[in-house]
Amino acid sequence: MNIPEDRRYTQNDEWIKLDGESATVGISDYAQDQLSDIVYFEVSLGEGDSLSAGDAFGTVESVKAASDVYAPAAGELVAVNAALADTPEAINSDPYGSWMIKLKLADAAELDGLMDAAAYKAYIEEREA
Repeated sequence: MNIPEDRRYTQNDEWIKLDGESATVGISDYAQDQLSDIVYFEVSLGEGDSLSAGDAFGTVESVKAASDVYAPAAGELVAVNAALADTPEAINSDPYGSWMIKLKLADAAELDGLMDAAAYKAYIEEREA
């Protein structure tokens, strides 16, 4: 299981990577593995919309299930990865390169409340026990 050290993780299996005042968001390798073959991705909000931590911003559908995707932190939606609408399967092959949205964070300190890679790995192992 690939869990990069340079990100923070949520209990809903989203990742967030800080880059200055903005952050990139996607779903983890564990999440894409659980979903199986992803066939659809849609963002339900537009650029400029505000999100609170925990707000649903989109949907991922696979051959197994559909799942909402949630914002790990509060901020303004500044970019959507439109390419995923045409190639949602890219999330399966590269979950950390296939980002979903970019946020201008309201407060970067909010990320301190999320799991680091070691804590997320332990969380996954606990769920599978």
